[in-house]
Amino acid sequence: QVQLQESGPGLVKPSQTLSLTCAVSGGSITSNDAYYSWIRQPPEKGLEWMGGINYSGFASYNPSLESRTSISRDTSQNQFTLQLSSVTPEDTGVYYCVRDGLDAWGQGTQVTVSS
Repeated sequence: QVQLQESGPGLVKPSQTLSLTCAVSGGSITSNDAYYSWIRQPPEKGLEWMGGINYSGFASYNPSLESRTSISRDTSQNQFTLQLSSVTPEDTGVYYCVRDGLDAWGQGTQVTVSS
């Protein structure tokens, strides 16, 4: 059973870069056809797909966030990372990492952008 756990700072200052890591257990991030996504939910709004990375390391992004987003992976640690640059208070929300196709979600981590 694949399990995911997000980690990272809960508070980020405006204009800084947010960095979150998703540790994966119970399955390899290089397993054939595996695809992992980052999804966020701002307060009182719906879910937003930010981007993802596939089993071969190819990343794709939501066009609305692409200029500020980078997703990478560390196969030795079986984890992948989200970086979101130039954050503003509108980036506040709960951030989830997800294993697509298995409906496996991390518990989510709250990120607040505030000075």
